[in-house]
Amino acid sequence: MDPLPEGAPSLDEEIARFAALQAKLRGVWEGINSSPAWTHTSVVVPSLSFDQEELTKIQGVAFYEERLLFTLMRLRHPGAHVIYVTAQPIHPDIIDYYLHLLVGVPASHARRRLALFCVYDASHKPLSQKILERPRLVRRMREWLGDSSRAYLTCFNSSVWERRLAIELGIPLNGLDPELLGFGTKTGSRRLFRECGVPLPEGIEAVYTREEIVAALDDLACRRPGIAKAVLKLDASFSGEGNAMYRYPENLPAAGPERAKALDAALEHLDWSAEAESPQRYFRKFSEMGGIVEEFLEAAEVRSPSAQARVLPTGECEIISTHEQLLGGKTGQAYLGCRFPADEDYRLRLQEHALSVGRALAERGVVSRFAVDFLATRASADAAWDLHAIEINLRMGGTTHPFMALRFLTGGGLEDGTGTFLSPRGQEKHYLATDGLTSPAYRGLLPEDLMEILSSHGLHFRPSTETGVLFHMIGALSQYGRIGVTSFGNSAEEARELYDWAVEVLDRETGATRGGHMERIFDQVLPTME
Repeated sequence: MDPLPEGAPSLDEEIARFAALQAKLRGVWEGINSSPAWTHTSVVVPSLSFDQEELTKIQGVAFYEERLLFTLMRLRHPGAHVIYVTAQPIHPDIIDYYLHLLVGVPASHARRRLALFCVYDASHKPLSQKILERPRLVRRMREWLGDSSRAYLTCFNSSVWERRLAIELGIPLNGLDPELLGFGTKTGSRRLFRECGVPLPEGIEAVYTREEIVAALDDLACRRPGIAKAVLKLDASFSGEGNAMYRYPENLPAAGPERAKALDAALEHLDWSAEAESPQRYFRKFSEMGGIVEEFLEAAEVRSPSAQARVLPTGECEIISTHEQLLGGKTGQAYLGCRFPADEDYRLRLQEHALSVGRALAERGVVSRFAVDFLATRASADAAWDLHAIEINLRMGGTTHPFMALRFLTGGGLEDGTGTFLSPRGQEKHYLATDGLTSPAYRGLLPEDLMEILSSHGLHFRPSTETGVLFHMIGALSQYGRIGVTSFGNSAEEARELYDWAVEVLDRETGATRGGHMERIFDQVLPTME
């Protein structure tokens, strides 16, 4: 728990004031859904309010703030106003890129309803904390948002900083009270899965010390005789970067001190998802936040689907989407991208499990977007798929912004009974999305350079066909040679073709070669799924 600033209300007072604000969220929600012309303000603060030490493992993480720029599409409604706050300025061409996606809405009209605020602070602190440290900025935000009874706060995730920011602005947070975040840890997720009857891998929760890790590994080996691998996971880690692969020693002693000694010695040879990790740091983080030890599932075929849902201010739970997550990195557990929708063989089962979890969360007072990550395994191509729930993410994630863009751009939604997305024309929609298309040759590209390339090749989204390519995290290009891509098609094949075309254009314009990419994401992962 972060310390309360001097002169701030007590924790009990803070929680009570927050609860009073949250009670107003339903009225705002119903107003927005009553009419596109209903005047309201969405305050968007794309703060990554996680353990900041964990976030430093992610290359270009500062530019993740740009992922929520898809919320600017809310301006397609004439009554919508948006305040968007960032740590560093966003290039004007990037803002124009998103505003021109608003079909039927003059960009000038949308821009008058948009206020951009920047704290000009690149330090390793959550953005919400930075805002709170600037009371004059908070005052200007309050003045611009106007009627607080018609405003709400949107954030990437909830923490005490977002709760305090909501109180300072006097508006509800479209998210959960951080007192409930325990349900979204690795430990809390596993416990809730058991309660809901959702299948999950064998494992042990609430592990902190190295001695407890060794004991958990021993327990797991007894439950799963012959087990070869286990996964260690930090409770509050992000995008798989807090995971480590453990390999059981060969010829493990049956019992006694030598058995514990052998299990402990193997901890010196962990494979981490994060590149710059060390045993000393990793076990220190375990002692601080805790974690789990879980069996590593192996099968002839293994996939990583997920289901996205949300608990509404009304208390109802609704399914948003399903995806195939594309994982990679050293241990094969780091998030690289996704394919929409998930395989039809288990899509509806994913939705059923997510609804069970969502109802349990709603009973506990959670109001939030969330996702449930799974592993799908089968022994052969003609065998049935088994699903195993892995974790609950009580926040937005890498699958949130591409689906948000699809829904805003087409006006469609999921079809009951199939889980497919249909546009108002009745056309099925598919997409591929990644935050991490990366090449050294892309470094040095400025936003205006990218816009010139896109214009020259017609590389954009076409409202007439509801297909095309969108880019995000454009600000990360110059320093990191990294950009996000989402390709929308009327079939999975068309989405892949559009993605390949986008990469081909960028490679040709920059002189990049396929071997020059640090991550050929879909080349590496998708062939195993087709």
